[in-house]
Amino acid sequence: MKEITSKIVTYCGLAIAILCMVLAIIFAMKNPGDEVKLLEDVRQGGLFDATYWILVGLIAVSIGAILVFLIVKLAKRFANEKGYLVKFLIILGVCAAVVIVSLVLSTGTDVNEANLALIDENVESATSISKLIGAACYMVYILVAGAAISIVYSEIAKSLKK
Repeated sequence: MKEITSKIVTYCGLAIAILCMVLAIIFAMKNPGDEVKLLEDVRQGGLFDATYWILVGLIAVSIGAILVFLIVKLAKRFANEKGYLVKFLIILGVCAAVVIVSLVLSTGTDVNEANLALIDENVESATSISKLIGAACYMVYILVAGAAISIVYSEIAKSLKK
């Protein structure tokens, strides 16, 4: 029974993904030319707005399903494995620390002014956007360095055990 349910869920997820993809492609076609006459008819008929909101709804349902399955799985793991909650909280703390450190390291001048003008004409919001872009870059640097260090550490630990 479990395999049948798993297959049904998989096929339903695949169908929703394909439907989202088709709706996203329709929504992404902004300036149709003469060769896309069908899309103009669809837009004039109001189907374009309906397609957009159906896409938004399907994405919301997908995110909701992901969150529900995640919470259920975590709750089962917390109940079954004694030390898993502590490990989970440590990982959450490390992730929060990486985000905070990257935000502190970002100066707000990480993107040059010519590109900031393209982002937003308002200087204050452009500076905050530049700060977020810089923080994202620093976050990537920190995570890549952490991954490299962990790979080197695991290889050295393996060779020392032999």
